[in-house]
Amino acid sequence: MQLPATSAGPIDLAGVRDRVEEVLTDFLDSKDRTATALGHPLEITETLREFLASGGKRIRPLLCVVGWHAAGGHGDMGPVLRAAAALEMFVAWALVHDDLMDRSDTRRGRPAVHRTLASRHPSLRDADRFGDNAALLIGNFALIWSGELLHTTQLTPQQRPTVQQFYDTMLSEVMFGQYRDLLGTEHTDYDVDTALAVIRYKTATGTVQRPLQIGAAIAGATPTILDTCTDIGLPLGEAFQLRDDLLGVFGIPQRTGKPNLDDLREGKRTVLLALAVQRATAAQRDILCSLVANPSLDEHGASRIRSVMEETGAREAVEKMISDRLTQALNVLDAAPFPPHATAALRQLAHSAATRTT
Repeated sequence: MQLPATSAGPIDLAGVRDRVEEVLTDFLDSKDRTATALGHPLEITETLREFLASGGKRIRPLLCVVGWHAAGGHGDMGPVLRAAAALEMFVAWALVHDDLMDRSDTRRGRPAVHRTLASRHPSLRDADRFGDNAALLIGNFALIWSGELLHTTQLTPQQRPTVQQFYDTMLSEVMFGQYRDLLGTEHTDYDVDTALAVIRYKTATGTVQRPLQIGAAIAGATPTILDTCTDIGLPLGEAFQLRDDLLGVFGIPQRTGKPNLDDLREGKRTVLLALAVQRATAAQRDILCSLVANPSLDEHGASRIRSVMEETGAREAVEKMISDRLTQALNVLDAAPFPPHATAALRQLAHSAATRTT
């Protein structure tokens, strides 16, 4: 695939998405050929291909490329686009496994991967168990192939150690964050600081900070640039997840592609829920305790929970937290030593991440 050189003009974010898609398509095509030659089932690559094509914001690949521009990247975009594709494959792993652990039925308005695989094999003795196990393996393939995309990226001996360090650190952070999230659903306490720690490690680092740093490192970023990526990435990543938590309860499923009951049925210990419990009256707390984490929760019960979240000011407080973090990130961006075209693109992505409705 011939990849064009970049210029200092406005960054074509839609074009970046298209180029990342090409890298992913070419990579999966090569995996199809290998599987065919060895007689392996093509269902693995087909399922991943369908999942990747089902939507998604591609925010991590976009931020990776913008981070490259921010550090003065120029010329051949091939290496940074391949690294960006590795991040999207990494996201596929995280989401496939997250849906499996959360027992979510849908993702992006379609059946979750474990549900899709179960429905494809209805004649099996235990189709649901097969779907779960197969989704676990397909998520593992996505993670392995993410690493393969990265380590086959053409990097110089000076670039590779830093890029690999950021990638490896990101993997550990996200997995620790996921584990902390799992622990949280088993506990009965509702602590805002604990919920924020989950957000930082499970989402903020892997969604914004590390993608920016990986792209910047490919461009040979200075320590100052890499630190600036952190100063922007952490508050913006937290704003992204706080918005996600609001959409998980108040979002419109036809827009978000996910039900707005799952987080409440699971009893996910979000900042939103922690604030509602802390601010609730005794009567309101009784409503929350009796309905949250009820796997049979219906829309009527969810409406009562949402009312408490509104009445206690929890929803408004989370909106302010999002706004404060977006402002913090934009203030750093205003003073950042980035080229104007990178600053403009990052400003656009920041607003989209914090204010989105899907």
